[in-house]
Amino acid sequence: MTGTFDRHFFHWIGVVGVTVLCLWLQGDWKWLSEYPGDWVVPVSDWLNAIMDWIVKYSGWFFLGVSWVLEWPIDAVRVVLNALPWSVTTFVVCVVAYAASGWKLSLFAFLSMLYMVVIGYWFESMNTLSLVAISVPMAIVIGFSFGVWGFFSKRAERVIMPMLDLFQTVPTFAYLLPILMLFGFGTVVGLIASVMYSFPPMVRNTIVGLRGVSPEVIESGLMSGATQRQLFWQVRVPSSMRQILLGVNQATMASLSMVIIASIIGGTEDIGWEVLTQIRKAQFGESLLAGLVIALMAMVIDRITAGLATRSDNYETGEKTFIQRYRLWIIAAIGSIVFGLIAQIAAPLNDWPRAWEIDPSDAMNSSLTYLIVNFRPQIEAIKTFAFFFVMLPAKIGLQQAVSPFTWGFALTTTHKIIYAAAILGMVTFLSLRGSQKAGISVLISGIVIYFGLAGMPWPALVLIGAVAGLKIGGPMLAAGTAAGLMFIVMTGTWSEAILSIYLCGIAVVLSFVAGSAIGIWAAHNETVSRVVRPFNDTLQTMPLFVLLIPFVMIFKIGEFTALLAIIAYAIVPAIRYGEHGLRSLPDTVIEAATMIGATRSQMLWQVKIPLALPVMMLGLNQTIMYGIAMLVIAALVGTNGLEQIVYIGLSDGDFGVGIVAGIGMAIIAIIADRMTNAWSRKRQQELGLSPS
Repeated sequence: MTGTFDRHFFHWIGVVGVTVLCLWLQGDWKWLSEYPGDWVVPVSDWLNAIMDWIVKYSGWFFLGVSWVLEWPIDAVRVVLNALPWSVTTFVVCVVAYAASGWKLSLFAFLSMLYMVVIGYWFESMNTLSLVAISVPMAIVIGFSFGVWGFFSKRAERVIMPMLDLFQTVPTFAYLLPILMLFGFGTVVGLIASVMYSFPPMVRNTIVGLRGVSPEVIESGLMSGATQRQLFWQVRVPSSMRQILLGVNQATMASLSMVIIASIIGGTEDIGWEVLTQIRKAQFGESLLAGLVIALMAMVIDRITAGLATRSDNYETGEKTFIQRYRLWIIAAIGSIVFGLIAQIAAPLNDWPRAWEIDPSDAMNSSLTYLIVNFRPQIEAIKTFAFFFVMLPAKIGLQQAVSPFTWGFALTTTHKIIYAAAILGMVTFLSLRGSQKAGISVLISGIVIYFGLAGMPWPALVLIGAVAGLKIGGPMLAAGTAAGLMFIVMTGTWSEAILSIYLCGIAVVLSFVAGSAIGIWAAHNETVSRVVRPFNDTLQTMPLFVLLIPFVMIFKIGEFTALLAIIAYAIVPAIRYGEHGLRSLPDTVIEAATMIGATRSQMLWQVKIPLALPVMMLGLNQTIMYGIAMLVIAALVGTNGLEQIVYIGLSDGDFGVGIVAGIGMAIIAIIADRMTNAWSRKRQQELGLSPS
């Protein structure tokens, strides 16, 4: 009711009071702003001691495993590089045709031809050899854990938190323990790829097996099926679509990690080629190599997704052996034919170097022309973003506003006007019954004025814990407080704040812009058709590739990292925004139309409030994507936890890297739990899900 204040409002007023008190006292009590070094718990030293002990007494075992795993990798690499490119291309095209028809087959042909003509066939096959080994391993491990979790609730309670950790720990952090245990080489990329890619397979296996209808199970039991037959001949075939979607996600995750693992070297693959060219600041060469990765990812994604879609197409009737396996036969015969022809026509076996196309010089010249002629505009964009967006969020208006940055100094009058404006908005919203919005404005106003880096850590921990309590209950509050205190007590709080500041700005901009595009696409079929391939391309493109244009135009720095994060994180905001509006019940829209709602009222008072729970799931994914890209952005000069992980990897400091990696995982898990809890709570309030 308007003007009525509930107890939650006064709880938040108490939190604000504590925050203001901490801000007032931090000038005298330095520990409020900077956690004392003497109080830091030496977790990194303990982890290093444990790792040293494991390497000392078990290193021989891991090196043995590494030696064994090298064999299949080398075997596949030798086969792929020995085969004529025409044979490999033909097989890929047949598989693409089986998955999704002639259009995908043509796209696969052009993609493979690009790898050949541009001169990156050898490096591409080296990358594919790792994917060819890691994906089957990830599928087998993921399917096994998924089946175990399906049949055992106790196992599921252990597996799910493990998956959360695997999927939120920064990618570079995966490489640290593997590098120290298994030594330098391609096996590091293989094992990291398996560890990173099997969680989606586990989740999809559990979801698929649980999604089998009771009627199907009952039919199997009535037919006299044993438990083994019921599982393999009823449950698995009925859930095959979801399981194949898990294969799709595992494959894409595997390719992504193989590319990231190339940062440590050890193999002449396409990821290493991209990284080498980026380090040389060669725009044309890095983009050409990056397009190889992007095309490879898109072909693999379309093929696996197509196979998952076609898994529901059951063909009835008697078929001969040739009819049933016609594509396999075509692939085998075609491979033999192309192999024989390649022995006669050398270009079909090994593409001549003289025939390769290298447009990198022209691309570099175009970039130079762009930078030289549009340097003032580029610098203006960077300056505006840094002085008016990034700096205030980082150090606050009290330090960001100066004659050098904003053109004037922050006086007492300005401070009074700012405080009055914030308090005025809070009062207005609170009296109109929007106490939550009022509190959000008040806390945001404090943070913007003092900056995230200027906020006392006890105040931020308290805000996080209370937010967890109000959104998800005592368990979420306790988990949030414990996670944030781990970051504080391990001495990585200041770096965590820098990560949150950069990722937070990117997430807000991505979510606002992405939701706006999604709303537009939901009301305009033309926009939807244009946006869909744009989303597909960005979502399948490996993270390294997204860095290339931004690095070359804006050079290294936090602004470049910000743009790269936005480019990657905007996709889920668009997808969920459009999906949320398109999936609203028709009865609700009809009822609003019948009472005379205008288009504006329909959008802001009906559609968006009802679609908000789904859009919040988009926010959840936007945060996850942002954190994933933030880790890769460490390569272009950020200063947060992601940079500590990268330094730990570069220096071989297991403890430092893992502690920072766990810190990033904690931030991601807290954000995930809060957004999911809010979405469920909102759905229950709207009656869109069972309470």
